[in-house]
Order: sequence, then C-alpha cells, then structure tokens
Amino acid sequence: MAAPAETAIHARGLTRRFGDLTAVDALDLSVVPGEIFGLVGPDGAGKTTTLRMLAGIMSPSEGEVRVAGYDLIIDPGGGRDRLAYMSQRFGLYPDLTVQENINYYADLYGMSRKDRTGRMDELLEFSRMTPFTGRRAGDLSGGMKQKLQLICALIHTPQVLLLDEPTNGVDPVSRREFWRILYRLLRQDVAILVTTAYLDEAERCNRVGLISEGHLLAAGPPGEIRNLMHGKILSIHSDQARAVSRLVARHLSTANTTVFGDTVHVVCDDVEATRTVVKRLLDDNGLPSGDMREAVPSLEDVFVSVLGREEPAAVDDESPADVPPPDGTAVEVRDLTRRFGKFVAVDKVSFQVPRGEIFGFLGPNGAGKSTTIRMLCGLLRPSAGGGTVAGYDIGRDSEQIKQHIGYMSQKFSLYEDLTVEENIDFYGGIYGLEGTRLAERRDWAVTMAGLDERRRSLTSVLSGGWRQRLALACAILHEPPIIFLDEPTSGVDPLSRRRFWDLIYHMADRGVTVFVTTHYMEEAEYCDRIALIYHGKMIALGSPGELKATVMQDRILDVRCTEPQDILEKVAALPAVHDVSLFGSGLHVACADTDEATAQIRDLLAAEGTKAEHIEPVTPGMEDVFVSLIEAFDREEKGGVHD
Repeated sequence: MAAPAETAIHARGLTRRFGDLTAVDALDLSVVPGEIFGLVGPDGAGKTTTLRMLAGIMSPSEGEVRVAGYDLIIDPGGGRDRLAYMSQRFGLYPDLTVQENINYYADLYGMSRKDRTGRMDELLEFSRMTPFTGRRAGDLSGGMKQKLQLICALIHTPQVLLLDEPTNGVDPVSRREFWRILYRLLRQDVAILVTTAYLDEAERCNRVGLISEGHLLAAGPPGEIRNLMHGKILSIHSDQARAVSRLVARHLSTANTTVFGDTVHVVCDDVEATRTVVKRLLDDNGLPSGDMREAVPSLEDVFVSVLGREEPAAVDDESPADVPPPDGTAVEVRDLTRRFGKFVAVDKVSFQVPRGEIFGFLGPNGAGKSTTIRMLCGLLRPSAGGGTVAGYDIGRDSEQIKQHIGYMSQKFSLYEDLTVEENIDFYGGIYGLEGTRLAERRDWAVTMAGLDERRRSLTSVLSGGWRQRLALACAILHEPPIIFLDEPTSGVDPLSRRRFWDLIYHMADRGVTVFVTTHYMEEAEYCDRIALIYHGKMIALGSPGELKATVMQDRILDVRCTEPQDILEKVAALPAVHDVSLFGSGLHVACADTDEATAQIRDLLAAEGTKAEHIEPVTPGMEDVFVSLIEAFDREEKGGVHD
C-alpha cells in the first residue's frame, strides 16, 4: 500500500458487521491520484458496503479510512465537495426533467452556470441523451436512468470518484464513451474506484482488487492478477460452441469448459494434449474443429478459476435428444407500432420467433426494446400493427397471454418486505400452483437461484444479483412455454451469468422459447438469432454469424499495448484506420487493409515509445457489429436518407 499522505483513498483494517454477518473483513486498500482501481467479486462480496464506507455514508465497525485528505472516522461528512459517488440505487428526482436533475447536482457542487454548460453538453453528447433533456426522469428506461445518474455524478470534477457498477444496463456505444471520459479525468489526477460486473471493464483499470466474502483476496495490475489462474486455456472457435462445450465437458471430466459466444475456453494443464483429444472428439461426433489455440486468460477466466464453485443449475436429467424438436411459431408481429403522444417508441417492427429459439433483442438505451416486450406480454396496447404470442392476439387476448408466458422486467417485480420463500409462494399462487406441486417448485426455485441459505431472508437485504436470481426464479416458476427476459443478467457477476445461461440453454433445448434483451454483447453471441432495434426501427435481423459476415465491411485488428487509452486518438487519426475503440485491455481497430494498418500502428507505437504486445486480425465480435450498425444508421440519418 502507498503511504497515506500519497493516497486519495486509504483504508486499513476496514471492517463492517451487520449483527453476526461480517460484510467487509479487515480490508486494506489504497488508490492514488490519477489511478483507476477496479473492485470485482461475486454478488454479496462486500463491494457496495466498501464504497458506502468510503463515501462516508456508512460508518465502519473497525479500521481507519481517509478519503480526499479527510479522516472519515473523525469527520464522516468531510470532503463531500471533493467527492462524487454514484450508487446502484438511482439518486434521481423522477418528477424533474433530465436537464433539471443535472442542474440540481451542478448546484449542489457549487458550479457556476458558465462552468456547467460545456460540461453538460459533453456528457449529454457522449450518452446520447441530448434529445431527452426535457423528459422527466421517471419516464426514462432503466438504462437511460443509469446514464443520467452517470452524468449527474460527473457534472463536476472531484478529487475522488466512487462508482458502484456505473454501466449496468448501459449500451456498448455509451460504455465506450464513458470510459473515454474516465481516462480524461485521470489526466486531471482524479482517483477513481469503480466496481463492475463487466470483466472487460476491469481489464482497463490500472489495478484490480478481487474481493470475496468481505476479504480482499488479491490486488494488482490486471497482468499480475492473471497469474492467479489455475491451469491454461485452450480456445476453440466454433459456430456450434454450445454443442462443443457439452461434448468436451461430458468426455473430459477434469477440464472446465466455458462458452464465450462462438468460442469455448477449456481450462487444462496440458494444452497440446487436450487439443489432440478435443480434435478427435469433434471429428468422431461430426462437429467442425475450427481454430484451436492457447489463449491468454481473461480476467473473467481468472475470476471463475479463483472463485468458481460447482453450482449447476437445478435442471432435470432428461437429455435433449429425448425431446422432439419443437415446431411452430411462438411469437409473430407485423408492423408493430407504439406511440406516446408525438413520440414513436416502436416503429413498424415485424419478425417471427419459432418455438425453442433463443431470440436476442438488442439496441441502445431508449431504442424501444422494453416497450416492444411490454406489448408482447399484454401489458401495453399497440398503437398500430399487431401480432400473436403463443397463438393469442396481443391486442385482444392479453389475459390469456399472461398465463402462457414468463416475464422478468428490468424493475424486479419483487416485494421487498416479503422473504424469499414468501415471494415465491406469492407468484406460485398467481400461476395457480398449490400443495405438493408448489412445494416442489419452491425448492427448485430456491436452489436454482442459489438462495438455499437465505430462503427466509427478507428480499430487501439481498444484493442486486441475488434479487435478480430470485426474480428469474419467480418468472419461470410455472414452467411457461415462452419466457421474456428484459436484461436478466445486468449487474450479475460472471458465475451467476453462466448459471443463468446454462438454464436458458436447457429450457431452449426442450422447446421453450426465450426472448431476451441484453447489453452484454457476449450474451448476444449465445442467441440463435438477433434483432437490432434503433430509434424504434428494426435495422438488422439474423444469426450472430450472418450479421458478422454481412454487416462488417471492415476488418478488425486487435491491438494490445501498454496504456492503450493514451494512444487511442492518435491511432484513430492514421490514414489506414477507419475507426478505433477500447476493447478489454486493448484496442479494436477497423480498417480495410490489415497489413497497411498494422505497419502504421507499429510505426506510431515506436514513435510514442510504447511497446506492442501483439497486433493481429481477429474475427469481429458482436460488439463490433453493434457499434458498426449504429454508426452506419447515424451517418445515413445525418445524410438525410431516412425520413
């Protein structure tokens, strides 16, 4: 740890107890000016409690803590004007407009009208919130509220910035711009402590701390943290990644397999020996053996390796082969439209979803995703157009639809003053479950959500991730044939996300249709097909492979170097480069000629005295596709192509 005098944040022996529960246990932590420190860990690990103590909102049970030069044990309210804190719970005023909320926070920080204007314009532009300045905060989508809270936290330049999962529910385009702003703050010597469930964001931090059950297990630069990895990574690229993962897991009991979109990571001791075995397995079972190579562990690999526990989802033992393939259409919409006054939230959207498909619905915040889902669930009447869900008309048969679907909204429909079991029983009653059947489904739901030890806990005391699991369990308690999941894993740690998706795969294999919105582009790769909606319009539809093949005109170079954020703008200015963005701990560079771009990037890095770890062409990911489609649409809009 750095000396207290050199640090903007200094904690030693920081402890917080709630009765018999020790949420944070003797934590030592320091963050210096001009540094981003990322705190990652499972749901309930103590991340939010730590930030609340550092913000002076909660008093420690033991230990010492200094923030922005103030001893918070002696003076808990000290340094408030030097600190900005963004919590997971929205600190917004729902009856005020976007602009009024921002001005309120600017007034709190004592900013003059002159100082705030340029800053406000910059933040509204990066977040794509400029068109919504007159809208009430209470009328914004969940993701847009998150972005507004970010703007309010960043409206002034503090000495210390505490961010508790700031980009949950925020689309990839805005996430990229958000990190650019954080890097600009570093140049002003701001000390930033951020908790995040996006492990690619943790890769961008100067240092990372891994916390579990209140203990800080390790802290250091991302490269150091990767040394905690148990075993090596064999990466298998395949357009049938789920089938490959199941096959390898079944035959290599000592290997741990994880699906990352169209790539499978196999943790093993001997990469070459495992590659030989896997190649034979794939050939014998008629699965294509794509590119297989050793990969550098990501922080998510390390996270799972260090903290992973064998907690399989609660599913039955029936093999997918025993279930006849589903047929028929689960969801069909034709020119579906929804207006709110003069605002068109959903504009003539049409698509079909067959039974048993995992259908991904993507789009930036405010694009119309949640509005579409609410119409499909019978919660909102269309203004025009129509469609069917489970054979029922969305305009006339809303009550019948509700009995044949499961729905998990962004705002969890849970009762915080009820226990876990009481919430489950309540939803079981709504769905007509009773007696032995309700008891069986209750036990299943508690186990699936990983809440066996908390079944009698009040929902209000659960972490966000646990509440999310409980909400999912309640949504599928009655085993519906169609499930609508609106950003189901936002803010959930990687272990929980994997358990979610294991369950989703299992249900889809048995004919359940899963309609999911997500801002995790890795999760978009898990879907059978993807629709992208923007400004209420459908702008793309196809499988992940189809979209990568047809949308991306440019080639993608993956550039890994020290401090990539410092050379991002200079790389973007190179003649051979069309676009560049932060991607994990490196850059993704879009270009037409990879050889020419590589040569120019190498020359630039040499001139800047920066070492290139590697520069190589990679297959575009869904994040590359997402950003490319949005930017292409915006260019056409500015050119007057669209009405």
